[in-house]
Amino acid sequence: MADGSGFSPAPAAAKDVLFGFTLAQLLAFGLMVAFVVISPFILYPVFLMNVLCFALFACAFNLLIGYLGLLSFGHAAFFGMGGYICGHLAKVLGLPPELAIIAGGLVAAALGAGMGWLAIRRTGIYFAMVTLALAQMVYFFCLQAPFTHGEDGIQSIPRGKLLGFFDLSNDFTLYWLVAGIFLAGFLMIHRIVHSPFGQVMKAIRENEPRAISLGYRADDYKLIAFILSAGLAGVAGATKSIVFGIATLNDVHWNMSGEVVLMTLLGGLGTVFGPVVGAAVIITMQNYLAEFGAWVTVMQGGIFVICVLAFRRGIIGEIANFLRVRL
Repeated sequence: MADGSGFSPAPAAAKDVLFGFTLAQLLAFGLMVAFVVISPFILYPVFLMNVLCFALFACAFNLLIGYLGLLSFGHAAFFGMGGYICGHLAKVLGLPPELAIIAGGLVAAALGAGMGWLAIRRTGIYFAMVTLALAQMVYFFCLQAPFTHGEDGIQSIPRGKLLGFFDLSNDFTLYWLVAGIFLAGFLMIHRIVHSPFGQVMKAIRENEPRAISLGYRADDYKLIAFILSAGLAGVAGATKSIVFGIATLNDVHWNMSGEVVLMTLLGGLGTVFGPVVGAAVIITMQNYLAEFGAWVTVMQGGIFVICVLAFRRGIIGEIANFLRVRL
């Protein structure tokens, strides 16, 4: 029940153990790191890198919808543009992979600043439709711009050498770079969420008029969060283009925005680990059920319906709620 301030009282918070992690979260983070370290010795590294790229993309999207309550249908614009910029700089200008990835993230953040400045003037379904419309404009730009090569995309993007020494043509070597980028992005998002800035974001999500009455400039917080989310999405897209050596229109299409929404909701909206699990489930389905062709989309839709009906909080959300009740 809400108190007189207009905010719902927070449940008794578990005591932070280290860097904002509770004991349960610290254990979950340790298990995730252990999986990241061990999995390339068991599973195909390229498949794992694909999972990590989309996991970072989903975490970036969750920063906006999970902690600010803003549903964007245009995040594919940042993911795809990051890939295009990275691919162009790495192939045409010969930039090393680390600089190309950073550049992809910065351009995506700049694009997010422009789109966010326009979109945050609306809320709810209007915000979602504005982001979708702007993303479609980016899609048609990528279709026509010379440097993207239209429907052919940017192909044969070189992996190059990390810091001039580590040859990334080896899948195993590249995996550790991707894993490092994912873990750095994950920790950055965790820190943002558990900082005073993150607390204001949650306050705006719960009761924006009340937050404004307390002196917080809600639009500024929304714009900064939008830029951060766009930049991290761009880094994810740029990393994916280095992994697969190609940047195509698929990554900037609205379908990609729909996929990241599905990943986030399936894993658990507003949870730190939920988007990672959701991305892993969706990418695993796409990879191992590819033989069924278009039926994969039908299966994803069925799983989404089941999740909405039976697991309203998502996979991680339901697990966390179960443990909270039982323990």
